[in-house]
Amino acid sequence: MNLLGIHHVSALTANAKKNYEFYTNILGMRLVKKTVNQDEPSMYHLFYADEYGSPGTDLTFFEIPRAGHTYPGNQSISTTSLRIKQNDSLTYWKKRFEELHVTHGTIKEYLGRKTLPFQDHEGQRLMLISDEGVEGTAAGTPPTNSPIPPEHAIVGLGPIHLTVAALEPTKEVLTKMMGFNEIYADPQQTLFETSEGGNGAQVVVEERADLKRERPGRGSVHHVAFRVKDEDELSTWKKRIEDAGFPNSGLVDRYYFKSLYFREPNHILFELATDGPGFAADEEEEHLGETLALPPFLEADRSQIEAGLVPLHTKKET
Repeated sequence: MNLLGIHHVSALTANAKKNYEFYTNILGMRLVKKTVNQDEPSMYHLFYADEYGSPGTDLTFFEIPRAGHTYPGNQSISTTSLRIKQNDSLTYWKKRFEELHVTHGTIKEYLGRKTLPFQDHEGQRLMLISDEGVEGTAAGTPPTNSPIPPEHAIVGLGPIHLTVAALEPTKEVLTKMMGFNEIYADPQQTLFETSEGGNGAQVVVEERADLKRERPGRGSVHHVAFRVKDEDELSTWKKRIEDAGFPNSGLVDRYYFKSLYFREPNHILFELATDGPGFAADEEEEHLGETLALPPFLEADRSQIEAGLVPLHTKKET
């Protein structure tokens, strides 16, 4: 029973419209689901991914209009990396960021791979990471209706960077309970991977006891989710997590996948999520993300929910 890699990362934004413009028009990702936070339907929940909304490619955002500034620190998911196919694409992206005035760093090597750190308009900490020369978990499919050429497109989530006050408690959960293997360590950080490995199945943990705890706001990450094959395996994971002494949410039906949530010892929220049924459960694949999608248990409240949301036009012109 192995986790199959990263499933999705969910972050916070204060403005759904500006968020949509950045991730589709600048990064060229596809909006595959425009829905609401199922626990708080007054806010949007936007899902950006590859052409098909494949597990392992989803970067999602909860809109909290009054979200304050993020004060970075430990006990956090401090960087989300996004996969591209080849090293040469980083030069393309650096030029694009310069032309569009996107805050970015320099192309550099990170854990043996070429990368380019950057931030969105709200300070979300992101990094492009190249798949060149890296084997393992398969990438997604470049979006077709995108301003980014397919050879340079973002094709999935890469290693997720955690910053914690103490390495060992998180390491114990990742290795002894969740089945990750430690594959690299230096004085600053430790790299773990699961299943087939590679960029789509890795977590980096940095120990920074010198930092204060992060104060999250717009531009911060809420949680990271890991891929589980199906609901039967998710039930088995539930028992494993309970046997290890961790309180958890129990199985939660998110309609597009089934989930379970728990906090590891450094208070970072982990989710386990099934690969299916997927985002085409209630929309045709070619029209994903064009209208407000609601799971069946919220459909009766559609009028009230829509009245409380600022309209967000996401239908692509043909």
